[in-house]
Amino acid sequence: MPRNDSLETGELTDTSYYILVSLIEAKHGYLIMKTIEDMTNQQFSIGPASMYTTIKKLLAAELIMLFSESKDKKKTYVATEKGIQFLKKEIQRRKEMIKHAENALGGL
Repeated sequence: MPRNDSLETGELTDTSYYILVSLIEAKHGYLIMKTIEDMTNQQFSIGPASMYTTIKKLLAAELIMLFSESKDKKKTYVATEKGIQFLKKEIQRRKEMIKHAENALGGL
């Protein structure tokens, strides 16, 4: 059975989630990776290949857009309004997942 792309099912992978969160303000590739490492206290990092593959998917889904491109070809991206709304739904979905797990664990 073929694996569905998580964006098609209305969910974000952890990589997509962190990239989208980092792009609430416009950033270029290296700064995206650095922001994610800083916000997670170095517990989550994304390499360039994975990041740019994910950026292509987020662009295709119109969750982010190219904000600018400098003369040295440095591209800056930012979340779109659609991306921000998608992120808000994802945050709610993840909160529900945590609630379900906490209920199942019964306070362990």
